[in-house]
Amino acid sequence: MASDKSWRKIFEDTGMDKHNFDTSPYELKAEDIKKACQGFTKTAEKEVRILCKQDERSSRPKIFQDKGLFILPKHNGSYYILKGEGYIDVPDITTPIQNYYKKLDFELLSSDVGDSEMQHLDYAYANSLIRTFMNDESLVLTIRGRKYTQTFTCKVNNFTLEISSVQTEVDAGYEGKDKIVLIEAKNSAKTNTIIRQLYFPYRQWQDQTEKTVYPLFFEKRMINKERIYYIWQFEFTDKNDYNSIRLVKSDRYRILPKK
Repeated sequence: MASDKSWRKIFEDTGMDKHNFDTSPYELKAEDIKKACQGFTKTAEKEVRILCKQDERSSRPKIFQDKGLFILPKHNGSYYILKGEGYIDVPDITTPIQNYYKKLDFELLSSDVGDSEMQHLDYAYANSLIRTFMNDESLVLTIRGRKYTQTFTCKVNNFTLEISSVQTEVDAGYEGKDKIVLIEAKNSAKTNTIIRQLYFPYRQWQDQTEKTVYPLFFEKRMINKERIYYIWQFEFTDKNDYNSIRLVKSDRYRILPKK
């Protein structure tokens, strides 16, 4: 969780505690964060990247929660602090676990070494689970790692924001004949996530290609000592509206040996 005392000092030192968030966001610079927190000794209390990483509602500092605020990057070294809903619930999937049979006729031994988000996602893709979920056999891995957005404007709650050259990162992106599928992967159960993790990569690739972009949320969970893969498909009904996200479908699977 972002440091409560660091953010209280940032609010006081910048005068942000007196800002009216009902009328406009507050634009905060990284240098202001560094200046306010220079007296702290712990990395988590002064490192800009750590203080601004608030990927779930509960990871926000108390002053954000009390005021109903969240943070979005504006461009390198600059942030918006704004009021409203910045997160989306990730509903639990309670439908029966589907049996999914491997497409490969050999074992992927490397997939049992470690327990990272990436290896579980790669394992699911290698056995064509992602293609099956999206009903598209043409999907191939083409996107991975960090990119930077073009300049764009979007509506967030009741505010219009300009975003420029913000870093995005997806755990994997797959391109098919007529679609691009972007995946945010987790290694444990999440009840909510910041919409930014889905919207910024979606917006980046929707602006840069003519293909329809589909954001997915992927989790590996252990149930009765068995690996179960959860997949949610979301969509943005308005490309220009951060809050237009909605759940399209979801399912969960166990991957079994090939018949």
